[in-house]
Amino acid sequence: MQKEEENSFVRLIWDFRGPDGLKTAEHHAIHLREFFEKEGLKELKVDCSTPSELNSTAFAEVPMERMIEFRDALKPNRGEYVE
Repeated sequence: MQKEEENSFVRLIWDFRGPDGLKTAEHHAIHLREFFEKEGLKELKVDCSTPSELNSTAFAEVPMERMIEFRDALKPNRGEYVE
């Protein structure tokens, strides 16, 4: 189990609703990239998605072993395991 956790990632997700949700999510993703660059983790996946017309998300895929640290620092709305 330990070896599996070392290679596991969690997607931290921030939700943005309304007609300007995508623009806000894109702007939030810029700040997430800046944060991870300062942490020396420029290679982490940070992106946006639009599950529906009035709901957009910004997300960052972080290593499982550092999830608590980043969750507490960045305060996402939710998270999910990355398969």
